[in-house]
Amino acid sequence: MTVTFLNPGKSDEIYWVTASNGMSAAAHSLGIHLEVIYSERDHLKTLEYAKQIAARPAGKRPDYVILSNDYAVGAEALRILDAANIKTFFAYSGINDAGDREKTGMPRQFYKGWLGVLEPQAEDAGYQTARALIQRGKTEKMFSSDGKLHLLAIAGDRSTATSYKRTEGMRKAVAEANVVLDQVVYGDWNRAKAQEQSVWLYQRYPQTRLIWAGNDLMSFGAMESWRARGGKPGRDAHFSAINTSAEAFTALESGSLTALAGGHFITGAFGLVMLYDYHHGKDFADEGLEQNRSMFILFTPEVARRYQQLFGAQNFEKVDFRKFSKYLNPAIKKYDFSFRHLLTQSDQRK
Repeated sequence: MTVTFLNPGKSDEIYWVTASNGMSAAAHSLGIHLEVIYSERDHLKTLEYAKQIAARPAGKRPDYVILSNDYAVGAEALRILDAANIKTFFAYSGINDAGDREKTGMPRQFYKGWLGVLEPQAEDAGYQTARALIQRGKTEKMFSSDGKLHLLAIAGDRSTATSYKRTEGMRKAVAEANVVLDQVVYGDWNRAKAQEQSVWLYQRYPQTRLIWAGNDLMSFGAMESWRARGGKPGRDAHFSAINTSAEAFTALESGSLTALAGGHFITGAFGLVMLYDYHHGKDFADEGLEQNRSMFILFTPEVARRYQQLFGAQNFEKVDFRKFSKYLNPAIKKYDFSFRHLLTQSDQRK
């Protein structure tokens, strides 16, 4: 069984490298030959690589290609690969745009080789981190002169579903708590840009003490500009982040980072489990062709330490992904792809 993952991220980008490492561990565990190709956040490269894969001699094409619909190139990549009779599966981000849906239909409808989708519930991460941030603000009475909590948000980008959903989760938490959302800016997942943006945000909203970010890098950038003005993250302002980088765990442990969610990088690895089952005659269709699952966990310092003890070097070989397979474990009736379950299974292997 051969699988190619068209990774939309950069080959030195911690999140997407971690995602590939998780998939490599799953492939090793399940006996799958995995090829990873990085698009370096260039959507045109994704399409070019799809064309190259489709042009390979029949015997050298992968059995399956896993894609992520970052920057809305999924529909075109799907068309290219399906025309070459290569089966496809979307992980991390599926096809959600109504216009694209008219072209693609549902999985296995217009494109018979499009098998399905596995997405993490991105809203969860935005909601959980914002709620934890707000709770800390209430506990420490960080109210502005109007008697309310105020929050600034640095979202990822304007185009990806992941960014939109995380931001919507944040907005939900803000609305529930009657918190004032002063402004949302888009940092393009970039540390330096978030640092630059936060400088003028702090000047514009001098009383705001809660800063929500769509990933870890943007949170670090916002912290740096806060420190530059004499502030102390975790003491006179609170910051949140999403992702499982070593720097994020260190910041959580030190207290400079107040709320951290992550674990969704494992989506691709669990996508391999689903394809493995399909390949061996145990179709995942009974649970739905498009699955949106809870995979995030809100890290406490204790859980963060546990994660680092297990996977500190971003090595996930300790995980026996065979335990998640329905084909190998007929007693499993429903997949459990939660990150908490992954930690429990890994603890048992130590």
